[in-house]
Amino acid sequence: MSVESGSAYSPITLLAKRKSMQPKLFWRLGEPIPSGLNWGLRTASVVVPIFLWWLLANSGLVNPKFLPSPVEVIAAFGRLWEKGLFIDDVTASVRRVGIGFLLSAIISVPLGIGMGAFAAVRSLLEPLIGIVRYMPAPAFIPLLIIYLGLDEAPKIALIFIGVIFFNTLMIMDAVKFVPKHLLEATYTLGGSRAQTLLQVITPYVVPNILDAFRINMAAAWNLVVVAELIAANEGLGKRIAIAQKFFRTDEIFAYLIVLGVIGFLIDLSLKLLLKATCKWAVD
Repeated sequence: MSVESGSAYSPITLLAKRKSMQPKLFWRLGEPIPSGLNWGLRTASVVVPIFLWWLLANSGLVNPKFLPSPVEVIAAFGRLWEKGLFIDDVTASVRRVGIGFLLSAIISVPLGIGMGAFAAVRSLLEPLIGIVRYMPAPAFIPLLIIYLGLDEAPKIALIFIGVIFFNTLMIMDAVKFVPKHLLEATYTLGGSRAQTLLQVITPYVVPNILDAFRINMAAAWNLVVVAELIAANEGLGKRIAIAQKFFRTDEIFAYLIVLGVIGFLIDLSLKLLLKATCKWAVD
């Protein structure tokens, strides 16, 4: 049966319809976009908000004391740098986050793998962790001050409490989704339980572990600021509290931007670590 060229089912009509249904470059679903567009969008995501900020700050609509311009924030950053406070504050906050998060990782990785691999361990610990993780970490601050005092220990403990349960559960979920055929193939080839755990399950979930760290690192930075707002002699959170007391909004903006940049650099480092160690899991 022949199909006329002008009919709805002719090859020309179908081809034209198919072309019209192809997604636009911006709206490709689950597909990469060209490198030029990728970097253009990334640059715009930073430049456009800064431009809008500058525009609003210089429009006269908002009191400069409440919304300093980007230039004033840069000047405030320079003053803090000259005073020598900036490096000490960044070092103190990074040290607290680093120690608290590292202690959490040392415990949550084997614990999460164990809970994901062994149903008995999961049944024993999941209900308890499921309850404790809903207790806001800042609510532990009074107890931490009573038990550990006002020095570094309660700040590090707060970060530890705030991230360990989420790290553990995210790693446990990753282990639960290890393909069964990988485990069966290991047993078929004579692999022992320890070999299955250490040479199959653990390497398989390393990308998920790094992703969990990337997500929960943000929570660690939130908590260090909370801890430093309450009791600290130095740190980014402490300096924000002092700036608020003297109504120095330009310094508050400067420290907030520093917090964002530090978090971005840590996230970027974990991404690079993922690419370097788990090339098989990265496109």
